[in-house]
Amino acid sequence: MSVHSDVIVVTSALLALNCVIVRGAPGAAGVQHGDSAAGDGEEVNESFIIDSPVLPEELELLAPLVARSGFPAPSGLLATHADWDHLLARIAFPEVSLGCARSTADRLAAEPGVAQRELRDFDESLHLTRSRPLALGSVQPLPVPGRCAIGAAELQLHAGEGHTGDGMAVWIPWARVLIAGDYLSAVEIPSFGPAGDADAYMATLERLRPLASAAEHVIPGHGPALDGVRALRVLEEDLAYLRGLRELGSGTELPPGRHSREQRRVHAENLRTL
Repeated sequence: MSVHSDVIVVTSALLALNCVIVRGAPGAAGVQHGDSAAGDGEEVNESFIIDSPVLPEELELLAPLVARSGFPAPSGLLATHADWDHLLARIAFPEVSLGCARSTADRLAAEPGVAQRELRDFDESLHLTRSRPLALGSVQPLPVPGRCAIGAAELQLHAGEGHTGDGMAVWIPWARVLIAGDYLSAVEIPSFGPAGDADAYMATLERLRPLASAAEHVIPGHGPALDGVRALRVLEEDLAYLRGLRELGSGTELPPGRHSREQRRVHAENLRTL
């Protein structure tokens, strides 16, 4: 799905996991680069892939999709956090370096092989075969909060801890698109992975509030893309749920529309861990 001329969202058939392809449009920042690398007056352009789809055939189609869309081949990969399902673009583009928040780079260094083992267990459970194993290769820590150049434009990086102890959200200012990581999902309730924390989760939601307010599209880690109004509604529902966990415990109501058996299971796990 194209949400902007420079932003394509690929949603996996498994886990409703979203991958975003973003082109750093030369016109986005109104800048032309005349350095020797670009040539005199030539506009610089590049693309990044943020997070990843899950299925092997989806990963194999990423490169042709980028080419058919008229985007340059990706010069960088970004991961919103270190959960295995957000790292798989490295399988499709093994030669491209992976950028992430310093907190995510630290988690990957502290958990060598964990993402690979979890992917292997997932694949075995569904009898999936991949063309190559997941090799993270060169991981580039990025300053968060901070900015990341892409072509003549910049992505804004915002801290996104709480679901896990690491992570970032990505704001694409010229497209008014927020890539939220595993937050602001209309199909999942708040959940907690390694080093997850309810207070940090609520702080991240408040940090994302002004971005969601300004967004044309909010892309959660899992589930459909949202407009800003719907994203703010999900944000308030998630805050109410997290406060309820603290104040009411088992009496906490699940957010509207998120009462599936799987979300009730996640809720029970939240009650055990918080």
